[in-house]
Amino acid sequence: MDRQTRAIRLDSAQLGAELGERATLVQFSSAFCQPCRATRRTLGEVAGMVDGVTHIEIDAEAHLTLVRELGISRTPTVLVLDATGRIVRRAVGQPRTVDAVAALGRAM
Repeated sequence: MDRQTRAIRLDSAQLGAELGERATLVQFSSAFCQPCRATRRTLGEVAGMVDGVTHIEIDAEAHLTLVRELGISRTPTVLVLDATGRIVRRAVGQPRTVDAVAALGRAM
């Protein structure tokens, strides 16, 4: 991830939901994306296991301005935000649970 992406902070107005107290998992999905469904389950489970972590799923097609601003070209794309909304990790594709938990470690 480049420095420019790391400098970006997202807030609840941009995401349409409140940030997690400790970290937020932001998932960009599209309607016919099969890996997006599995990613939703994985990130939902991880958010449920770790106190203060929220999972927000965003329909990429309905939020094209944000998708362009963030340079998102594929779904699923997952952003891990710290408590202030700063992007600390970015991944494309379906994450494994262990990878999502490890990425949260960098955010908290």
